[in-house]
Amino acid sequence: MENSLYERCKKVMPPVARRATTLGVVRGEGSYLYTEDNRKILDFASGVAVCNIGHNHPNVVKAVKEQVDQLIHGGHNVVYYESYVKLAERIVELTGSDTMVYFSNSGAEANDGAMKLAKFVTKRPAIISFKGAFHGRTIGAASITASSSVYRKNYEGLMPSVYFLEYPYLYRTPYQSENGNCPERYFTQFDELFHDIIDPYSVAAIIMEPIQGEGGYIVPPKEFVQYVRTICDKYGIMLIFDEVQTGFGRTGKLFASEHFGVKPDIFTVAKGIASGFPLSAIIAKKEIMEQWTPGSHGGTFGGNPVACAASLATIEVLLNGAIDNAAKMGDYLHKELLELQQQYSCIGDVRGIGLMQAIEIVKNGKEPDVAVTNRLKDRALEKGLLLLTCGGFKNVIRFIAPTTVSLEEIKEALSILKECLEEL
Repeated sequence: MENSLYERCKKVMPPVARRATTLGVVRGEGSYLYTEDNRKILDFASGVAVCNIGHNHPNVVKAVKEQVDQLIHGGHNVVYYESYVKLAERIVELTGSDTMVYFSNSGAEANDGAMKLAKFVTKRPAIISFKGAFHGRTIGAASITASSSVYRKNYEGLMPSVYFLEYPYLYRTPYQSENGNCPERYFTQFDELFHDIIDPYSVAAIIMEPIQGEGGYIVPPKEFVQYVRTICDKYGIMLIFDEVQTGFGRTGKLFASEHFGVKPDIFTVAKGIASGFPLSAIIAKKEIMEQWTPGSHGGTFGGNPVACAASLATIEVLLNGAIDNAAKMGDYLHKELLELQQQYSCIGDVRGIGLMQAIEIVKNGKEPDVAVTNRLKDRALEKGLLLLTCGGFKNVIRFIAPTTVSLEEIKEALSILKECLEEL
């Protein structure tokens, strides 16, 4: 399309941000995007899990307009304002009333802050992360990211004293398991690391996504997540959960940690917290947060009044039915994807919880099939369904429908997907 938003963008912006499509959109409503060339697209990307209650939810629009009329920016390190304090109170209420909250702007910024908090309180230098992890693109967040070397290339040396362990990606595990249990190697690796490389009492935090996002929508065994908690308790290590993608209803719970029966010491949220307004948060136990002395961390725009108002409205929509809908629709979508797996050999694995679902595309057994993955994604978009890929080999298609998605919209997406599978 001549003079499209895509063509105009190429002339004035660098190619550094990898774009998933060339779509130019003019409007969003619910589960749909409307393009500059008058197409209606079913959006199962949700702005990469940001628009968790759909595009332009009327409750959010109303709250934002009212806040804009009152105060657009005050500066949280200068003054106090209602939406900021009220949102913090609401999050503390929802996380057990024994927490405190610090607001930032992005997931990467929150993860940087969480590591700073852990280091500050423990007075220890080291961080343990996991292979396949994605925590952001700042220097700090990139240092604990291991889902692709692209995110680290040309930026070495990064933050020191970071160590990586294996995340239990059981579909591709090289380790033997007994009776379908998580292989023992995923547990013993901690002791090996502590014996061979870094003393456990030098470790400030273990940071992990309770479900890996960019790494391939990988759901770990419950016993593994609980074991990580045990290791942290044993050595006084802070457990940090990165809930940037898994939080705010995405998995059919407000936070994914609820699926594993594990409470972290610190966790980070962003993306779905404010329906598209830049906002993130570090949430931690009160006893930890109270040790973080004034001036040890900060920022200019964190906790913007308008973003906080959007978040308050978003949370109420989630709690008043959207999270329950995500669990119900996620179960239905998962079941239907499993049925497609039986029909199409290219679907090697189906995994996910709630509306965080994925299929892994393979050939010749388990060999990643990137070509078919891309053709499937592109063909789906041609037919009106927006999907994204992920995984270390980019051979995983993820389904990130809004928590407000209807059964009819799920069926529409499945119909398009099946058409594409038939063609390919």
